[in-house]
Amino acid sequence: MSRIGKKIIEVPAGVTLTFANHKVSVKGPKGELHQELDPDFTIKQENNTFVVERPTDQKRHKSLHGLYRALIANMVEGVSKGFRHQLELVGVGYKANAQSNVLELALGYSHNVFLAIPSEIKLQTVQEKGQNPTIILEGIDKQLLGQVAAKLKSLRKVEPYKGKGVRFTGEYVRRKAGKAAAK
Repeated sequence: MSRIGKKIIEVPAGVTLTFANHKVSVKGPKGELHQELDPDFTIKQENNTFVVERPTDQKRHKSLHGLYRALIANMVEGVSKGFRHQLELVGVGYKANAQSNVLELALGYSHNVFLAIPSEIKLQTVQEKGQNPTIILEGIDKQLLGQVAAKLKSLRKVEPYKGKGVRFTGEYVRRKAGKAAAK
């Protein structure tokens, strides 16, 4: 049995969850999200809590049970609280500049990198003296936010010798020793 799939989804005040025609819609103060479910699955409501139920114990149903519960729980959290990722650029001369939803990055290449950020994500850059430039991404869709953050990280992966690159704030980077002295 799926432990995640059995968990109850608690819906906070101000958030409405509706299930019709195999579509889940979640509406809250920060926005609205939709997710299509497999036709075999149902969602039962008890007061302000919801439970995802699977029809059988087939392997396919078991594998989707926890997935759908997690997707719906992330939707509820997204429209009520929202999600936030904070990335920092570690390296000499690395800079970030945001103009509307276009991010301009100087990452040590011969040219600057321009990246269009989806309109659903709020973008902000912070550059304080003595600190690494920081990119702050906020949104209600956890999957989209994770994809954009992964794309930013892939533009300059963190290298293990000096630790330069794009990383999440507070992320631990395992460092290698490098060359030994030639004696």
